[in-house]
Amino acid sequence: MKNIIFVAGLALALSFPVHAADEGPGKGEIKKVCTDKKGKDGKPVMGKDGKPVQECKDIKVRKKLEGTEIPPTPPKK
Repeated sequence: MKNIIFVAGLALALSFPVHAADEGPGKGEIKKVCTDKKGKDGKPVMGKDGKPVQECKDIKVRKKLEGTEIPPTPPKK
């Protein structure tokens, strides 16, 4: 009996469409941003090949939502 209920529940769960993983809050495009690494003296650190060493980070780019402008407040008397 438990097997029949399990199979029926599994079939019911698989019959619903799965939502896309890239939708919803917190999901955004990932962008890689690289900056030159700086030493303690503020100058860029150079690698063995003479080029500056870079630090790279992955940043989520969020979509800006449209909004209404806030009207300017009148000056106080």
